[in-house]
Amino acid sequence: MDKTININISGILFQIDEEAYGILRGYLQSINNRFRNVPGGVETVGDIESRIAEIFESQKGTAGTISVSNVEAMVAIIGKPEDFDNNDTEPEPQEYTSEKKRMYRNPDDNIISGVCGGIGAYLNTDPVLFRILFVIFTVSFGVGLFLYLALWIALPSANTDSRKREMYGKSYSSAVSNKRNADGSYNADVPSYNKGYYNTSRIGNALNEIFRALGRVFYIVLRILLILLGATFVLIGSLLILSFVMLLVFKYPASISSSSFDMNLIYLSDFLKFVVNPLLVPWIIALALVILVMPLAALIYWGVKMIFWFRAKDGIFSLVAFVLWIMLIAILAVILFNEGISFAETARTSAQKIFTTVPDTLYIRAGNRVSDLKFEKELNFREEGYNIMINDERKELYIRPYLKVYNSESAAASLELRKRSSGRNEIDAMKKTEDLTYNYSIIGDTLILDEYFAIPSGRKWSADNVGINIYLPVGSVIKLDKASLRLLHAYISEEYYEAGDAEGTESCTNTWILTNDGLEPANGSELKHR
Repeated sequence: MDKTININISGILFQIDEEAYGILRGYLQSINNRFRNVPGGVETVGDIESRIAEIFESQKGTAGTISVSNVEAMVAIIGKPEDFDNNDTEPEPQEYTSEKKRMYRNPDDNIISGVCGGIGAYLNTDPVLFRILFVIFTVSFGVGLFLYLALWIALPSANTDSRKREMYGKSYSSAVSNKRNADGSYNADVPSYNKGYYNTSRIGNALNEIFRALGRVFYIVLRILLILLGATFVLIGSLLILSFVMLLVFKYPASISSSSFDMNLIYLSDFLKFVVNPLLVPWIIALALVILVMPLAALIYWGVKMIFWFRAKDGIFSLVAFVLWIMLIAILAVILFNEGISFAETARTSAQKIFTTVPDTLYIRAGNRVSDLKFEKELNFREEGYNIMINDERKELYIRPYLKVYNSESAAASLELRKRSSGRNEIDAMKKTEDLTYNYSIIGDTLILDEYFAIPSGRKWSADNVGINIYLPVGSVIKLDKASLRLLHAYISEEYYEAGDAEGTESCTNTWILTNDGLEPANGSELKHR
């Protein structure tokens, strides 16, 4: 909104905008200079000021404020100071306008958005020339459309008197002369181009009408495309918000499977409390939800604006929302970084045990089985053979280890138990590996392995893993039961079991032979290691 100034003319108070005040002050100064050394000049100036006050009183201005158009109308009625002594000639209006000139979109001469009309007003040139150039560049080079859209976005509309004056510059009076009423007031409903401000030829007028017809067609097509795009934005944003709310707040659905990623995500918030401080879980979920929902809500808002094509003064609101969104991301990043420090270092420990006798056939059986556990939820990373089972009641995690078989460099047979954990430092990580509970035993030619290892109750998950490496001479035979075969599942190739077999044990052989190239199934097929 333009700044207003209170002035006193012949004892009457008026409100006048800042630009109009500058023009009026220059006009009154010219009158004072004209009659300064003339006898009776003071009385003449007083009479002129009284007449100015009467004219302003009759005009009342815009919402009670004297504008530039009111000042220019007053000058047109009273005349220029240098013509006051020429009583035989009717004074011609002098243009007291702002010298600065800016480019706007011209709403009084628009085909689509007024870009060409604004350029024409700024350069005092017929806008039909620029319309022809935009069409040529659009058809020939394809850049005309993008340039037009860029100017549409960059240029504001000349929807106020002050912007129109800046757009037309010194030609403002000529451009809007057909908009003046008899009393000098301004009629904004009459477009300037109707009077032929640019002295447009008949061909130019015909081309303008053609462009207007094409502009209406283009506008209709554009509106249809924007409505379809806006509806798509609203639909996608709404569905994604609903999905995030159902997943993070209502924990539904319980399981999301993706064959492309070979993993399941089950109860993210329930597993999260075993990874970070449980007190922070609600805050992390809430922050993540807001961070995800805010851009989707903006997408829906843009879609609604595209559909209904309304304008709103939402610049400040959008800026505040964007700053808030960045702040929430920063807060979440700080929380996750602080919690992620517990994964800064990784430690590995190993313990080896030699078989007292080297078995020709090693039987591997499961000891403690997953089927005997009580757990409510499970995370399954099928590709890595890494399963996490969650017992909410006892606050415990159970994880399936991996089993690998290698050729022994000697005739001896041995077993290596490897543990891995992460921590804030190496000492902390090493201590966590010692806390992992895993049981196995060797009885003659039988190796008994637990199907899972446990993380102590109350201790957070730290990317823990346990591996059993068996070293046997070439030619050794290994026979596994179904439960222990699952431990070998991540090590063997998928070609040995049906793709639909999640555990890889129903159709996979349980007898294997160790060769120089590694394990091979007893049926003689070549084994490909993962």
